[in-house]
Amino acid sequence: MAAASGPNDETAPAGDEPETAAGEDGFGPAPDAADGETAAPAEDPPHPADAIYADGPGTEELEVVADAAEPSAEDVIRAAAETGDPDAADRPIAENGPDGAAGSENAPDPVQAAAPDEVIREPEDVEPDTADDETGEARRVDAEGRTEPLADEEHRPSPKAALVYNPIKVDADSLRDMVTRLSDEAGWSEPLFYETTVDDLGDDVTRQALAEGVTAVLVAGGDGTVRAVSEAMVGSGVPLTIVPSGTGNLLARNLLLPLDGPEDMIRATFDGDREDIDVGFARLRRPDGKVHEHAFVVMGGMGLDAAMIANTNPQLKKSVGWVAYVDGAARSLVSAKPFRIMYEMPGHRLHSTRVQSVLFANCGSLPAGLELIPEASVSDGQIDVVIVQPKGPLGWLLVWRRVAWDNSVLRRFRAGRRILALRTRDSAVRYARGPAIEIGTSAPTPVQLDGDEFGEAVHVAVRVQAGGLRIAVPPGHVIESTNGTAKRSANGSAKRKGNGGAKRRKGVAAPVSS
Repeated sequence: MAAASGPNDETAPAGDEPETAAGEDGFGPAPDAADGETAAPAEDPPHPADAIYADGPGTEELEVVADAAEPSAEDVIRAAAETGDPDAADRPIAENGPDGAAGSENAPDPVQAAAPDEVIREPEDVEPDTADDETGEARRVDAEGRTEPLADEEHRPSPKAALVYNPIKVDADSLRDMVTRLSDEAGWSEPLFYETTVDDLGDDVTRQALAEGVTAVLVAGGDGTVRAVSEAMVGSGVPLTIVPSGTGNLLARNLLLPLDGPEDMIRATFDGDREDIDVGFARLRRPDGKVHEHAFVVMGGMGLDAAMIANTNPQLKKSVGWVAYVDGAARSLVSAKPFRIMYEMPGHRLHSTRVQSVLFANCGSLPAGLELIPEASVSDGQIDVVIVQPKGPLGWLLVWRRVAWDNSVLRRFRAGRRILALRTRDSAVRYARGPAIEIGTSAPTPVQLDGDEFGEAVHVAVRVQAGGLRIAVPPGHVIESTNGTAKRSANGSAKRKGNGGAKRRKGVAAPVSS
């Protein structure tokens, strides 16, 4: 050990360090401690972090909390003696812990913990359990943590189609088999089937199908069945497939859909295009003041046309189809008498006149290639109005010439349109167009919608819902309106004009013209 330096030495010998007073480094007694006595350690200097945690609990407080949180063995034995539970001392201390711990009366209830959507989810930082073919996705569980079935587990999976058909008009077995086969080929689930009845023309069962969440609806039946199903589907956005059947197929004819068999249209349900068309609504006020509103997709009317339908022999219609209406017309003409109406279209003055019939149409084509309204369109947001007011037998000849010759033949050719432009106009048939019309009569008058009787009314308010019904059509099919404009459906873009007809301005009512 190096000798201590003398009092007059100014530096320590090389290799030696200055001695540190005992106690300054905390390892020995302080230099001023008395002999045989250990001095108290010097107080630590303040640390910068002390200012940040100055308001925290002191050491004594932490020790008190720790003692309270963890009961001692004596506390457990004492609790067993007080409660009379001899097993309390043998259970882990955690089970006898404070409120909120496992086994406590205040432990969270799994049912309440699953609120509000009854799904208990794992934290985002926990890996999902994919063992035993589990996907790790959130699932509904009961209070015991067992997986519960979803409410719609018994329902058929989507996509699925529903067929609404009139069993009198179609071969039900063959049609169901074809829809089932084509659904399976397209990868859709088994379709649903609904039959119409005398009390339910198709609207109620269609609403049931929509409530099932079907992807598409097919309708097979007469014009009345198509009208009822369309009424229930307006605004749903679900496409409707019109399967050709029945006697008229008026909507299918106006849309130029294939009529030579059901398979093409059924296939269009699964791989075809979609086209939105207008739907008309007629609000009928009965003589007793009751009001009912019904939809139509082709046309409706008051007067002679409704009487003609009422006088058509059902059995004859079943046998020869639309030709039976000729018999009904002949029966009606014998007793036909003009009646007075008052009508008004938005933006135009009130009119009063005597007519044989007034028609409001969404389409313009009739069976046998007859064009009642050459410029009617199913997608212009307008209602076409036809006022039939012949004067005597000659007047009826003029009506027939207008419908069967002028509209159906001459307008198809440029030379014919020139002849029509030079001809003197007559008032036997007059036309108007607009988004709505109100018609009042002096006496109860029969009403028809899409070829079905709807009783008598004293007031009819007609409106149109533009694009209210979505139709399924074969891929690339062109829906050609009778004003000469061909509009390619949904995925197409081709448009062509050529049947000559005056251009129409959407949203503006056209004045009455002959």
